[in-house]
Amino acid sequence: MRHFPIFLDLNGRRALVVGSGEAAERKAAGLREAGALVRTEPRYAPDLLDSVAIAIGAEAPEEDLAALFRDASGLGIPVNVVDRPELCSYITPAVVDREPITVAVSSGGDAPVLARLIRARIEAAVPPAFARLGAIAAEFKDRLRRRFPDTAARRRVLDAVLSGPVADLVFAGEETAARVAFADAIEGATSPPGIVHLVGAGPGAPDLLTLRAHRLLGEADVIVHDRLVTDAVLEMARRDATRIYVGKARDNHCLKQHEINALLVRLASEGKKVVRLKGGDPLVFGRGGEEAEALAEAGVAFEIVPGVTAALACAAGAGIPLTHRDASRTVTFVTGHTKDGVLDLDWAALAKSGTLAVYMGVASLPRLFDGLVGAGFAPDTPAALIERGGTDRQRVLVHPFDRMTAEAPGWTTDGPALLLLGEVVAHRVGDLTESAGIADVA
Repeated sequence: MRHFPIFLDLNGRRALVVGSGEAAERKAAGLREAGALVRTEPRYAPDLLDSVAIAIGAEAPEEDLAALFRDASGLGIPVNVVDRPELCSYITPAVVDREPITVAVSSGGDAPVLARLIRARIEAAVPPAFARLGAIAAEFKDRLRRRFPDTAARRRVLDAVLSGPVADLVFAGEETAARVAFADAIEGATSPPGIVHLVGAGPGAPDLLTLRAHRLLGEADVIVHDRLVTDAVLEMARRDATRIYVGKARDNHCLKQHEINALLVRLASEGKKVVRLKGGDPLVFGRGGEEAEALAEAGVAFEIVPGVTAALACAAGAGIPLTHRDASRTVTFVTGHTKDGVLDLDWAALAKSGTLAVYMGVASLPRLFDGLVGAGFAPDTPAALIERGGTDRQRVLVHPFDRMTAEAPGWTTDGPALLLLGEVVAHRVGDLTESAGIADVA
């Protein structure tokens, strides 16, 4: 984020617009709408900056615009010269005005036309009725604060009220009835109980989140996340949500599992809406089952929200079909280590599987190879190792299984990796070359 977004209170404060023409008139009109006392001048002089809270230049001589920027910056006055990013200390965004709701969109001055196109989409998605809904909510702000002094509880009551019958009445034009319903909802509401959502974050790309996961991230009071959750996914969360890192790597746990269970129970008991965010799917080698059991035993409400698991994301990203009529009709998900750290698997059954998707198996590759080959698995079976699958940092290594076992440990970079074994690897499709951003070794 190159520019820090901020909304200035200009009501009753002085603003200066230097220049003439349509752009200057448009900027002056916007300032007046915000309550500013606007002075417009065709040319710049230093004394014009006296007691000014904000300055804008548009369609004035070059020497005036340069002097305006220099002098205003020196005095700490926010200054913007239209279409001249190098002469701006702030950027004027494209605005959707639904007072008291204001939505601002900015491209940092690089693509203002694109910002306006995005604004147009928001305009269509946020009808003017939202302004009336916001105004009614403002009327009840103090009463709601007295009724629910706890911020998290107050927010969750508002979530329910503003997305329910009150909103429906406002959109139908029944504002008097909406006010009555709002008052009744506040008086009848109780502090909502806490809840934990066990949410799959997918492979790391934010656009592979489910719609439900995206919505819950925007509503959560607390995000409890592991190390496989990317910064891009966390950016989808509400800005003021508390973030708690409980990441676990092999033999290096920030918190032990029973401590994470206790944390989730405690947060929900405090009335918080908690999202326990896990890479991939919470019930595929994510210990979501253990956490669900702990929550159920403590009497805490919870919901499980599936995510795109690594086998699906990695196979898709690498162009490898998990099943193929000419190669495999079954898929088996396998973990590269078990709860006690011992690779104790049914080798005979696995050796007969069509496709094997091995999670967290790089460190145990030699034992995996010995176990499978000892049970009759062909050592030259096609194998693919996909690191950071489903993200823009994906890398793919393709070898026969025996060669993969020897070379994979030196190839990986400690990112999450999935091993695919089976004839399906030979049916890989797509333009998957290094020029496409994938390290592909055959």
